[in-house]
Amino acid sequence: MSHHTEGRKRRAPLGQLIAQALLRLTGWRAGPFPDIDRAVIAGGPHTSNWDGVLALVSRSALQQDVNVMIKHSLFKGPLGWLLRKLGAMPIERGKAGGMVEQTVAQFRQRDKLLIAVTPEGTRSNAEQWKLGFYHIAKQANVPIILALADYKAKTFSFPVVIYPSDDMEADLQQIYAHFASATPKHPSKLSGPVRAHYGE
Repeated sequence: MSHHTEGRKRRAPLGQLIAQALLRLTGWRAGPFPDIDRAVIAGGPHTSNWDGVLALVSRSALQQDVNVMIKHSLFKGPLGWLLRKLGAMPIERGKAGGMVEQTVAQFRQRDKLLIAVTPEGTRSNAEQWKLGFYHIAKQANVPIILALADYKAKTFSFPVVIYPSDDMEADLQQIYAHFASATPKHPSKLSGPVRAHYGE
């Protein structure tokens, strides 16, 4: 192998280049992503379908192998192959043990696993969060990376890594406050826990 070949930079995948171009064209910036191989990624504040689009584009732009949990019945046939290629992970919601135990089991089997969740569960005025993400991180002994979409700053960032402590309520209050620090697409649709901190 020649020195020219060795010194040549590896070309970025086409999907990454397209995603980076989309971010540039729209004035958005994504990252940097923390140097962590196993974590639960809690994304928000979630008030618009655009949040998901932004997350997918940022995932491609940063070339992070992030998984999302989708009900297992959708994985039948060719769609299953496509979903897996896109980072989806099948979860049997009715199975004994539930989503938390199934996901913790996945962490125990893998050296590298990043799972993204939206703890608000809905994009409109949820009064309570779904706390499965926290219990997964605690039981699997992995950190929670916060992914914040800020529509004012036009940033999709990962500013905080939280390691679950023995005081869940204190940890959650910290997460709520960080979510409230980002300007959402529709502030009127903020979830109750985030709304309580918004504008502080």
